[in-house]
Amino acid sequence: MLTMLTSMYLVVRAVSSEAEPIRVVVTGAAGQIAYSLLYSIAKGDVFGKEQPIILVLLDIPPMLPVLEGVVMELQDCALPLLREVIPTDKVEVGFKDLDAAILVGSMPRKEGMERKDLLKANVAIFKTQGSALDKFAKKTVKVLVVGNPANTNCLIASKSAPSIPKENFSCLTRLDHNRASSQVAMRCGVSADKVKNVIIWGNHSSTQYPDVHHAKVNLHGSETPAYDAVKNETWLRGDFISTVQLRGAAVIKARKLSSAMSAAKAICDHMKDIWFGTKEGEFISMGVYAAGNTYGIPEDLIYSFPVEIKNKTWKMVDGLSINDFSRAKMDATAAELVEERDTALDFLSQ
Repeated sequence: MLTMLTSMYLVVRAVSSEAEPIRVVVTGAAGQIAYSLLYSIAKGDVFGKEQPIILVLLDIPPMLPVLEGVVMELQDCALPLLREVIPTDKVEVGFKDLDAAILVGSMPRKEGMERKDLLKANVAIFKTQGSALDKFAKKTVKVLVVGNPANTNCLIASKSAPSIPKENFSCLTRLDHNRASSQVAMRCGVSADKVKNVIIWGNHSSTQYPDVHHAKVNLHGSETPAYDAVKNETWLRGDFISTVQLRGAAVIKARKLSSAMSAAKAICDHMKDIWFGTKEGEFISMGVYAAGNTYGIPEDLIYSFPVEIKNKTWKMVDGLSINDFSRAKMDATAAELVEERDTALDFLSQ
């Protein structure tokens, strides 16, 4: 009898110890970035190998037939962590009770479209999505904006969700961060994991500033400042910066499609670091609310800074020395963001 009770207890305990599923939405879920992203999320690469997931796939009505195909593929992967897949074109379904929101979908820039027209279209999208997050999602939801212009879209979403802390919103500059790390690694003849603490300052645009003044390269087991490891200041202040700034355009020129595989990997890196924290002594780049920063950046912006993350909370890395070269580039990308913000806020108030 005792043995039977013990067995029953173990069974109950085993069942009850399984984590509750988390709800994760991906917008633009029928698109190519999502196609590279969803498998990694569903198999546990982002939120943990023991974390069950309910995946919500949100897209516009014309994409629903494509979304059905994506759902079938996810089912056919037979992934043990994937509890449910919910395709929808309705924000009240897509944003209900969310733990995490990955906002990939946005209006892409079309030929002949002026930047202000692009901003106007995206303000409407991210105002709607921010309002839906405010109304339907958990107040603890972590929101990552990927759709461009990512920084300003993130700001609009945050302003449209006043009951969710601004610190819960971030935009993706991890792709730029990864690009910068990889360029330095290739230059030094080491693997990318041997490079740490590069910084992307500012906007996810061609004005962004990839900065390696505080980066380290592990050469033969010893951490070396990136400038000493690369030994080519002309490259670091010239071609390195422009390569990272213009990498997206270079990929489009070569592939005839935008970055999808690398963007999906960066999204996974970003969200995994939010969930599990950054490594001791390392910081990463993400676009966050600039309030309280010590670098002289205007406060009402989403601006990419170096951050450390612990307990699902990011903290800006303060006290890094900024030389005149860096200062000018940090201010230039901030000026672009201020102009974007002011244009977007005009549209938001209409």
